Amino acid sequence: MSVRISRAHWEALLAALEDARRQRHLLTYRALIERLSLPAPAMQTLTAALEHLAALDARSDRPLRSALVISQGASRLPRTGFFECVARLGRFDGAPDGVAAASWHASEVARVFEFVYPAEA
Repeated sequence: MSVRISRAHWEALLAALEDARRQRHLLTYRALIERLSLPAPAMQTLTAALEHLAALDARSDRPLRSALVISQGASRLPRTGFFECVARLGRFDGAPDGVAAASWHASEVARVFEFVYPAEA
């Protein structure tokens, strides 16, 4: 099954991530789903959109904006699937739930905060 996001939701996602970047804070998956009012299957739609955005950012050699989205659990890290995705993109090599993942994520978030993304992306 293919999951698609509407243009309006995509643009709202990019705007939400840009707001978070400028304010230097992270968003939870749940907060982002609620903010975007994503229809069911909301988590699958958001995940697919974040993975697509990660691929676009990686292709353009930019920090991965999708790193700004985290689980609301104690880890304060993205879900395991995020690390699997960035490993496929050649950006991360390690266990998706260990110290290496936390360290890589912290440095990627810092890179995102410092980067100015072009308006059209």
